[in-house]
Amino acid sequence: MATCLEIIQGLSQVMANSYDGSRDEDGELKKFGLKREEEIQIRDKRVIDGFTIKLHSGNKMCIAYTSPVLASDLLASKGKYEDMLLQDVADLASFIKKEYKKVTGQTLSLKEIKKTEPKIEVMQTSRIRTEVKVIVDFEIEGLEDTAGEKDDFREKNVKNADKWLSLKSDKKPQNDTRKAEKKDK
Repeated sequence: MATCLEIIQGLSQVMANSYDGSRDEDGELKKFGLKREEEIQIRDKRVIDGFTIKLHSGNKMCIAYTSPVLASDLLASKGKYEDMLLQDVADLASFIKKEYKKVTGQTLSLKEIKKTEPKIEVMQTSRIRTEVKVIVDFEIEGLEDTAGEKDDFREKNVKNADKWLSLKSDKKPQNDTRKAEKKDK
């Protein structure tokens, strides 16, 4: 079983290998499941989408996917666009698992956290451009939640700070040769 550090290092290497234009061992362009990898006509606009991961406390990770979108596509999809975006994130999670296996030789198990809703933000950057950002939380199975350790660490620090603050004294040290200050009345 991999340690927390090994899992984080493996995920870091996966993200380092996931830049736009990266190639596999055969020299072929890697396919992440992004829209920008699709063949485009010369007159089509280039799609600039991407993803990132963030590790939260303990065993939680979120995948954030960002993509430009046309407002007409949002209106025409009649509610199915959200499902398409969530499928894109699921494809990215699948890519991360495969790439992690290539990098470390071990499997990575990601489970979507159902009690938290995926966050979907649509931002209008101009009258023409609109951007959508999807954030989905996952649990990394095999890592234990370190929230209890964090609380113990916090309690220990608070106890040490209280101990240090209790050392305050009004006594003057022996080597202090300054004259006493006169207080204003």
